[in-house]
Amino acid sequence: MAKHKKPIQAVAYLRTSSSTNTGPDKDSDKRQRAAITAFAKAHGYFIVNEFYDAAVSGADPIAERPGFKAMLDRIASNGVRCIIVESPDRFARDLTVQLTGHDFLKSLGIALIPATAPDFFTEDTATAVLVRQVLGAIAQFEKTSLVAKLKAARDRKKAATGKCGGRRSYLEARPEVVALARELSASGMSLRKIAVTLAARGHLTGGGKPYVASAVQAMVLAQ
Repeated sequence: MAKHKKPIQAVAYLRTSSSTNTGPDKDSDKRQRAAITAFAKAHGYFIVNEFYDAAVSGADPIAERPGFKAMLDRIASNGVRCIIVESPDRFARDLTVQLTGHDFLKSLGIALIPATAPDFFTEDTATAVLVRQVLGAIAQFEKTSLVAKLKAARDRKKAATGKCGGRRSYLEARPEVVALARELSASGMSLRKIAVTLAARGHLTGGGKPYVASAVQAMVLAQ
C-alpha cells in the first residue's frame, strides 16, 4: 500500500500596492489567497501562516516591508523553508528587487514559489543572468570607489598631520603624562626616577603597572 507523502509546510505572502485595493469590499487579497491555497493543495504544501503587506509598493525592498519582516521572523522561529506567493510581481514588481530579494532568501535556504509560475526563480533566464551580472558589476564598482575614497582620505590626513591610523602615540593618548614626564626630564631627573615619580602620582600603564624607562624616553621625545 502506497504511503502518502507528508505535506511540506509553507507560509503564504500577499501584497497589494495601493490602499484602494485593500478592504472588505476588495478582492485582491482574496484572489491571491485563493491562488496560493489551490497551488498548495495541488502540490503537497500545507500553509501554516499568512503574511500580508497592504498598500506596499512592489518596488519597495523586502527589508522595508513590515509584513515581510514579520514573516522572516516567523520562519526563523519555526523552521519553515518555503514561501508561496500568487505571482512574481506580488513578491516584487521591480526586476532588481525580485532577483536580489530571491537571492537573499536563497542564501537563507528559503524557497520562493510563485503559484502562477513555480519555476520563475529557479530558471536562469538570459534576462535574470544579465541583471545579476549588472548588479554584481555595480557592487564591485561601489566597493572599488569606496576603497579609493578611503585611501584618498587617509593620504590627506597623513599629509596634514604626518600620521593616519595605527596605534596612538603617548602624546595623543595621554598628553598630561607626557607633559609631566618632560617637566621632570627638564629638571635633570633620570628616566627610571621619572617612571617611579609618575607611578607615585597615579600615572600607570593600561595594565596598571609603572612605565619602563624606554616608555618614559618615548614620552620625552614624542612629537
